[in-house]
Amino acid sequence: MAEMVGPRLYSCCNCRNQVALHDDVISKSFQGRNGRAFLFSHAMNIMVGRKEDRHLMTGLHTVADVYCCDCREVLGWKYERAYEESQKYKEGKFILEKSKIVKENW
Repeated sequence: MAEMVGPRLYSCCNCRNQVALHDDVISKSFQGRNGRAFLFSHAMNIMVGRKEDRHLMTGLHTVADVYCCDCREVLGWKYERAYEESQKYKEGKFILEKSKIVKENW
């Protein structure tokens, strides 16, 4: 009999709230505030904070911190706007820091 296994996903490290699907990972080679980070096309069960301009490694971006909607842990940020043409692909995407998420259903 086959075992029923749900989709591979990532959860908040603090409360285990599901925040992203593994299938939505675009890249695992990003840098967050606290080390390695993943770029996701979508995130769920999060709250988006206020927008602000930040000078990141790849230039000036308008970003908004993203928080777990259950425990309010800061998980990363959402790219709202990229000012350099080569960085436009990030707009609307999410950075989740590896240290803030855990794997589920792997």
